Amino acid sequence: MPMRTPVKWSETLLNTAPKPGEEATVQPTPIDLTPRYMHDSYTELILPFGSSLELLEEYINAHGTIRTGKLMEHLDSLAGSISYKHTLGPGVETLGRIKERGFYIVTASVDRLDMLANLDPTRDLRLSGQVIYTGKSSMEVAVKMESIGGSKDKKTVLLGRFSMVCRDANTHKARNVNPLVISTPEEEALYAMGEDMKRRRQSVALRSLDRVPPSSEEAEALHSFYLNYGLDEAKDIDRVWMGDTRAEKCMLMFPQERNVHQKVFGGHLMRLAYELGFANSSMFTRGPIRFLSLDGISFAKPVPIGSILRLTSYILHSTTSAQFPMIVHVGVTANVVDAKTGSEHTTNEFRFTWAKEEGHKLNRKVVPKTYKEAMLWLEGKRALELGDQIRGMRSHIKE
Repeated sequence: MPMRTPVKWSETLLNTAPKPGEEATVQPTPIDLTPRYMHDSYTELILPFGSSLELLEEYINAHGTIRTGKLMEHLDSLAGSISYKHTLGPGVETLGRIKERGFYIVTASVDRLDMLANLDPTRDLRLSGQVIYTGKSSMEVAVKMESIGGSKDKKTVLLGRFSMVCRDANTHKARNVNPLVISTPEEEALYAMGEDMKRRRQSVALRSLDRVPPSSEEAEALHSFYLNYGLDEAKDIDRVWMGDTRAEKCMLMFPQERNVHQKVFGGHLMRLAYELGFANSSMFTRGPIRFLSLDGISFAKPVPIGSILRLTSYILHSTTSAQFPMIVHVGVTANVVDAKTGSEHTTNEFRFTWAKEEGHKLNRKVVPKTYKEAMLWLEGKRALELGDQIRGMRSHIKE
């Protein structure tokens, strides 16, 4: 079930305003809350890079590897398709009109996407996933990318988690989703993981620096960092003020990038944010970089077709490790601009982590200058510490 609508935009414009008496004839499908098995929502997509040079040409970048941003578009579409498959049942092949269905599903957030290995453009790529947890109106979707084909064994290259929510098509309030039937110990473990993900996300929200002050340890770390790098120029340190790392682009949102809800497709926004963050990271690290993780995305509001979108990126934190000469945490904010008033409102917040793999170790430090930047610096510090912890936990796991 593709998340890109097959309906022509001209037809969408003509059908935007309901005809007299039309609303009375559209009857939503009765709510069916039949419990589903996890495997009912399993969905996969094969990208045959190893056998199709034509397809590879559409995805390859200047360095001969796969464009990760384009794959993120597929992952977002996959998570949406999985969610609709769970609510409609595995036998349904088409979505139909949202008004007739009586509900719609949107991406609330992307918790993480962790890149476990480099992409091999000579092998096919399988994207797959399923619903692993359901709340009252929410679903946790786990996705995976694997290199397959040839004489080599399959290799997992990415693991990720999407949080999806269901809304009533008329009232736009929360709508119940089908509960899950747990039938095996493996599914029970997956369900517990999804439940833990939801609980952890709520805990992180409560600890957000937008709500509560930093801990005493974080305040001490920030103070020590500012004393070392924020007051005087150090001879062996290339200090960069956070405000000087700004990278930005503005663009029009065209109907070709719409989803089934006639808004800008979330995967398209993910790709745009990824590419801006990649460019910013490359300029800061001054060398080839490797994508490590998408540390989180929040979807506050949809982006309308025809709007002006401003993407702004900053380097929020920089550090080094035994494995990488430099690691950077990047924030990208998406704002919709009102051309008449000049006002803006934020629709999305993206967080990414990249690492410099080779070359000499640059002793560059991104330094906050304002209190707001200091809080962003601490958020970046938290994200990098969590990423190190997750990568450490997975380093000993064999495929």
